[in-house]
Amino acid sequence: MTVSKQPRDNAVPTAPHQSPLTTEAAAVRLAEFIHRHPNLMILTGAGVSTDSGIPDYRDQDGAWKRKQPVQHQDFIGSLATRQRYWGRSLIGWPVIRNSTPNPAHHYLTELERRQHTKLLVTQNVDRLHQRAGSERVLDLHGRADRVICMDCGYRCDRQQVHDRCHLMNPAFHQYQAYTAPDGDADLEVDFSSFRIADCPDCGGILKPDVVFFGDNVPKGRVQQALDSLQSSDALLVIGSSLMVYSGFRFCRYAKQWNKPVAALNLGRTRADDLLDVKLNARIAETLSGALSLI
Repeated sequence: MTVSKQPRDNAVPTAPHQSPLTTEAAAVRLAEFIHRHPNLMILTGAGVSTDSGIPDYRDQDGAWKRKQPVQHQDFIGSLATRQRYWGRSLIGWPVIRNSTPNPAHHYLTELERRQHTKLLVTQNVDRLHQRAGSERVLDLHGRADRVICMDCGYRCDRQQVHDRCHLMNPAFHQYQAYTAPDGDADLEVDFSSFRIADCPDCGGILKPDVVFFGDNVPKGRVQQALDSLQSSDALLVIGSSLMVYSGFRFCRYAKQWNKPVAALNLGRTRADDLLDVKLNARIAETLSGALSLI
């Protein structure tokens, strides 16, 4: 089985909008889905963390809200790209670092406590599921709170690199900007003088331990998720437009394996034509209502 395809952007589905459901109607349908399929693999995306103050990538049509995130090859091959990334991270990273779980995270923890979650696979890199108490979590795209050297494999806490960059670049302390997902920020200035914190062991390139666009999700993570999906009753997608293949693939495998698929997400998803249940509704409120019914 080939499981190493990389995350990539894709065209927005052409299916028409589904009108938003009332919270009550969505909660009833979700509770019915869980009742029929009590052993779920759950896949979450950026929409779960927006109530924690972390921006998402796309609008309700699945289109980009801002410029696409940094590409892996650009980050590795371009000093200017790394200067821009780490410079903007001086503003963006503290938003991720200081964020706290919102009710949706806690409701998903409760689903796990009630033994309805086989595995929670998250496309998010903020670790908020774990901070809310979820234990069976797979960070599909890695974790933003950790940094890795691309040359020697050295690892450290993201805050250490942030602190070094902050000390080396006092001229950049003045800037403010809107934050973007994954510790980025919408800041456009001259970054050519920005000093980067290189690996303290070998002087190599330090990179957040996350899967950037254009990079491959490690095969082991994908296989772990597929093994869980194969032994689950159904797939429940929450807060993801599924526009990148790394998440969309699980819907395709679910249909191939005759596993029902439900999605709780405001707006379109790439998998709308694969869904057995589409819940165009607010996430936290729907989860709360469903938990009261199961």
